[in-house]
Amino acid sequence: MQLNDSTLLQTQGFINGQWRDAAGGKTFDVTNPATGEVLAKVADMGADETREAIAIAEKAQIEWRARTAKERCDILERWYDLMMEAKEDLAILMTAEQGKPLAESRGEVNYGASFLKWFSEEGKRVYGDIIPQTPDRRGLVIKQPIGVVAAVTPWNFPNAMITRKVAPGLAVGCTVVLKPAAETPLSALAIAELGKRAGLPDGVFNIITGLDAPAIGGEMTASPIVRKVTFTGSTPVGKLLMKQCADTVKRTSMELGGNAPVIVFDDADLDKAVDGAIAAKYRNSGQTCICSNRMLVQAGIYDAFVEKFAEKVKNFNVGNGLQEGTTHGPLITTKAVQGVDEKVKAAVADGAKVVIGGKPGSQGDHFYEPTVLTNVNSSMRVFREEIFGPVAPVFKFDTEQDAIDMANDTEFGLASYMYTQDMGRIFRVSEALEYGMVGVNETGISSEVIPFGGVKESGQGREGSKYGLDDFLETKYICIGGI
Repeated sequence: MQLNDSTLLQTQGFINGQWRDAAGGKTFDVTNPATGEVLAKVADMGADETREAIAIAEKAQIEWRARTAKERCDILERWYDLMMEAKEDLAILMTAEQGKPLAESRGEVNYGASFLKWFSEEGKRVYGDIIPQTPDRRGLVIKQPIGVVAAVTPWNFPNAMITRKVAPGLAVGCTVVLKPAAETPLSALAIAELGKRAGLPDGVFNIITGLDAPAIGGEMTASPIVRKVTFTGSTPVGKLLMKQCADTVKRTSMELGGNAPVIVFDDADLDKAVDGAIAAKYRNSGQTCICSNRMLVQAGIYDAFVEKFAEKVKNFNVGNGLQEGTTHGPLITTKAVQGVDEKVKAAVADGAKVVIGGKPGSQGDHFYEPTVLTNVNSSMRVFREEIFGPVAPVFKFDTEQDAIDMANDTEFGLASYMYTQDMGRIFRVSEALEYGMVGVNETGISSEVIPFGGVKESGQGREGSKYGLDDFLETKYICIGGI
């Protein structure tokens, strides 16, 4: 890693504005998934440090919430500027620890920084109401910061998933204790360094790095000081955190697993549908929660779609994301590779046909070949389970209702996509799909201005957009009499 600013490579936790070692000097290795190289030894913190950070955040929140919205948001805007200035270094750090190609990492830094910019503006627009009542009485409604927020973020988007949670919380006067994924802590620590330079007061933003997720998460969920837990990750872990939060009745927002369909109807622009499905499926080598998990293609264009789709996949250049020309990088762990391979083998055993790929890659232990499967059906694991890898099963359907039924046949409901030129169908199918987000003739649906989130077991709450402030605010009613 050749960084222009070497001080962005931090390896200690961040508590009360200070870089801190773990108790006893414990560390864990952060490795490059493409090469196996150890990039850094990072502080391995636990429950004690988490408890300390929460107490410090509680004290810091008294002063932080008392600042004007403009003062808080000016700091967020400076933070945004610093992130954009450091974009190349942040992208290199991300690719080194996570594996995605540099082009994707640069795009994620832009995306991550956009939340700081957006909420630096939206944070100044938290309004209340006056409710007319009787002639001598008025009702005031005000919104106040919920308090200390605990955030737990995943490894697949180690930059943007942090800013998408931290920016709205800080903008309205909350303070934050963050646990980033142990696989990718370097991006989080670099963001904290830039936040410090931007002028964040000590204790407003704290980072606990560590391998013992149950201990750290348990402290966050058990603490009566923490008023909200926000989590992005798997549905089983999200359910566990919600159960743990119940004892103290915390506010929770959960962005959990997905099983996104791309529905391609006979009347679709085939080339656009193929390009959109490719982007939706293989971005970050299939390791995103809104990746297309299932290609649902109408019978009349099924063969043509598969042919064009597979031809595009053949042109991928899989390798080390730091090398020029790489289009797709490794999976995050060998366990992830094994999980993907098990799903593919199970599908093949049940009759699926491998059009391309279908096995671990030759580039190293963390790689899996970009794969296309046909002759698949709804009984297979590749239909039921989130694949989280570069595998595209292409299912066939006959009627519009068949497509809707197949798409909704899952406990998940995060993102969905469809391609059609029929305006009536656009409305019918969009309204019938049981998903929090629907992309129509488009799969690049994410941005800071949209409400990101799902339904059913894909979670609760929305991140980004003007709605993204709501989960960090309490609504208070004040009755004034004797007017």
